[in-house]
Amino acid sequence: MGPTLIMAVRHGESEANLAHREAGQAPLVYGRGDDQVTLTELGRAQAAALGRLLAALPPDERPELVWCSPYLRALDTWKLAQREWGTDPLPVTVDERLRDQEQGRLAGLNQAAVEQRFPEEAARRRAEGVYAYRPPGGESLADVVVRLRGFLADLGERARGRRVLIVAHDSVVLALRHVVAGAPDAELAAVLDFAPVLNASVSVWRTGGGRFELVRFNDVAHL
Repeated sequence: MGPTLIMAVRHGESEANLAHREAGQAPLVYGRGDDQVTLTELGRAQAAALGRLLAALPPDERPELVWCSPYLRALDTWKLAQREWGTDPLPVTVDERLRDQEQGRLAGLNQAAVEQRFPEEAARRRAEGVYAYRPPGGESLADVVVRLRGFLADLGERARGRRVLIVAHDSVVLALRHVVAGAPDAELAAVLDFAPVLNASVSVWRTGGGRFELVRFNDVAHL
């Protein structure tokens, strides 16, 4: 049976998100480790807005269990959302499989910096496609899909009959859409049509007819 509802949220705006946006087309090397990137003031406000959304939900739609990425920006998003919600602390499981897509040697570099420092990798990425490209020491989106399949299989046992909130990253939410739909891997590239997954956006699946039914995706009406 598995969970009756899955709500997946991308973390609020992070300092790295802001730095990349401000850099624009100029090369950027962001030095802080991916797991230690914190939220901006806007990101904290977005997390609080998420908390108000959760508080306004009907009781039968509110999450009962939380699974969270180990990265600071995701953990902080949930802490701030729960504080704003005002509910008693929910059971939280931190799962490494919900971490962001690993970029390996390209970590912290925007596309302009990759073109400048690793032009051969930029060319390979264009040739292979964003979903299939695996940077040196990193992961492809297909790799994220593999770990999400294992995660969902475990969730089916551990959250049977419960409503679940997942707080993670854009790559995780995209991969989750592909996995929950049961789409073949040959169609993985199609999921990029739904990118970008926005900061603090909400995506919801509900069980219907023995399988998950997508209710909404990448929704930011609460912000």
